Amino acid sequence: MMKVLIIGASGSIGQVTRQYFLQHSNDTLTLMARHTQNLQLSLDSTREQIITGDALNQTQLQVALENQDVVFVAVSGAIKQIAQILVKQMPLFHLNRLIFITSMGIYNEIPAAIDPKGNLITNPILTPYRKAADIIESSSLNYTIIRPGWFDNGNDTAYQLTQKGEPFGGYDVSRLSIADLVLRLVHDPNLGRRKSLGINRIN
Repeated sequence: MMKVLIIGASGSIGQVTRQYFLQHSNDTLTLMARHTQNLQLSLDSTREQIITGDALNQTQLQVALENQDVVFVAVSGAIKQIAQILVKQMPLFHLNRLIFITSMGIYNEIPAAIDPKGNLITNPILTPYRKAADIIESSSLNYTIIRPGWFDNGNDTAYQLTQKGEPFGGYDVSRLSIADLVLRLVHDPNLGRRKSLGINRIN
């Protein structure tokens, strides 16, 4: 049984992952989010606890990190800053396993878009995700960065993984597949050790 902190537990990936863990493991979950009203409505008090807070708030984050085995992060917004604070704070709690969602395309691993003049079109939305990945990769943590394609509510867990530097395998993936991968990563610390994994649906 593992103790897993989910940062961003109220988001779409966080909620699907939470339910997947409750159904397929005996792990205990700490659910951290800024807005937790919906989480409280379906709380399993025998296996879950809720921390209402912001991962950028050092005091609130430290409360969440206490006595955890694994940290799983599925957030948007200040993703670079969250990566920075986790890299600094996790070692203080002898916590080494970090699973962190970014995005496909941060390493230019998908076909580049070219404008009519032949110039490479860059997507500024990906910049903070790439910066977050760089911060994590330069740390000493046992991290796995997950780079999903466009995620949807499909009921399948048919997916493939690609390594950093390999072409991306596809453009979509179910949230359920991401949750399945996170469960595998939590229970096998050598799977994806210090790796950046693309994940996409197998059609």
